[in-house]
Amino acid sequence: MAEVDALDVLVIGGGAAGLFCALTAGQRGKRVRVIEHANRCGKKILMSGGGRCNFTNTGARPENFLSANPHFCKSALARYRPEHFIAMVERHGIAYHEKELGQLFCDESSKQIVRMLLDECAAAGVDIRTQCSIEAVEKTDAGFRLRTTQGVFEAPTLVVASGGLSIPSMGASGFGYALAKQFGHSVLPTRAGLVPLTLSGTHAERMQDLAGVALPITVTAGKQSFSNAMLITHRGISGPAILQISSYWQPGEPLTLDLLPGEDAFARLKALREARPAAELRTVLAELLPKRLAQRLCEENFESRPMRQFNPKALQQIADALQRYPLIASGTEGYRTAEVTLGGVDTRELSSSTMESKLCPGLYFVGEVMDVTGWLGGYNLQWAWASGHAAGQAA
Repeated sequence: MAEVDALDVLVIGGGAAGLFCALTAGQRGKRVRVIEHANRCGKKILMSGGGRCNFTNTGARPENFLSANPHFCKSALARYRPEHFIAMVERHGIAYHEKELGQLFCDESSKQIVRMLLDECAAAGVDIRTQCSIEAVEKTDAGFRLRTTQGVFEAPTLVVASGGLSIPSMGASGFGYALAKQFGHSVLPTRAGLVPLTLSGTHAERMQDLAGVALPITVTAGKQSFSNAMLITHRGISGPAILQISSYWQPGEPLTLDLLPGEDAFARLKALREARPAAELRTVLAELLPKRLAQRLCEENFESRPMRQFNPKALQQIADALQRYPLIASGTEGYRTAEVTLGGVDTRELSSSTMESKLCPGLYFVGEVMDVTGWLGGYNLQWAWASGHAAGQAA
C-alpha cells in the first residue's frame, strides 16, 4: 500500500480563495498542502483587471452579491473587509490606485498579488504542489484521503477551492461540483455570469458594422439597472454595463438602454432646436452620441430633417427612443469569456461563519465553487479573500 502523507489541512485549488485559506490556516500553525492541477497558481488572478488585478472594492457589501441564499455572505464579508486586504498589499509595498467606483488595481502587475500570496504561504510553511492531479477522494476515520499523481495525502480537513466553469482555457472544470455531490451536497444550476451578450436577427442587423462603438449607457433588465460603458462587438454587446446586467438577465427578457444616461433628452433636444433650427437631426445627434450610432438611429428610427421641422411631440418621441431603446439579446458568449460562474454549491448546506459543510464535518468550500457571485469590479476577489479567511480560521 502507498505511504500516506499526513497533514492538518488539504486545499484543492491554488487560486485566490485556496491560497488565502491556506496562508490563513498556515499562520495558525497548521500543516497545510495546496493541490493545484495547473502548472502554476493564481492563473485567473494574473488575467484579472486586464493584467493589473482589480484586487478588491472598497465599497464591497452583501448587496453586491448574487445568491439563492442572499444572507449567507454577510458574516464572512463583515469579518474580513477590503481594508484588511489593503493592509497586506501595503505591507508588501505594492503600489495601487482607485480606478472608479471603489475598484482598486495594482499600478504595475497582477503578478505582484500572486507573488504576495505565495510569499505569505511560504512564510506560513504552506506546501504547494502544482501539476498535481487528483485521482480519488475518500472519507476515512481520520478525515479525507486524496489519491493524487504525486502520492496519497490525508488530513482531517479538506477545503474545496476549485473554482467554477468560467474560462476553461485557464483550467476551469466541474471538479468541485462533482466532489460536492459525492459528499451529498446539492449543486444549484450554473450559468455564465459577467459575460458579453450576443444578438441575432433584426437586433444583430441593426448593430452590425457598428463594432467598436462605445458609449456610456444605463441598461435595465427587470428591476436591475447599471450605468457604465457599453461596447458594440461583432457578435453583440459588451463593456462593463453589459457584463454587470448579464448576471441578472434571463434569456428572452428584454433589455432597455438609456443612451443618454443622467440627461433629460427632451430638454436637450428642445434647446438644440432653438439654438440651431437649420441643423439636421443626424448632425445634432452626432454631438450627443458616437457619430456612427447617431447615423444608424436616424436610418432605423427617425427621419433626419432640419431641427425646426420637429414639433414638441416629435421631439418627445425621439427623446423616448433614445432613453428607452429596446434590445433583445439572444444569449451570452458562455463560459469561454465569462468572468464568473453563477450558481454552484448550495450555501444553505454550509455554515456561513466557517464555510464548513453541515452534512460532512471537516469538508469546507470557498470562493467561486459556491453559489455566491459578485458584481464586476473587485467583488469576486474580495469574496475569495473573505471566504478563504473564514475557512482558514476555522479549519
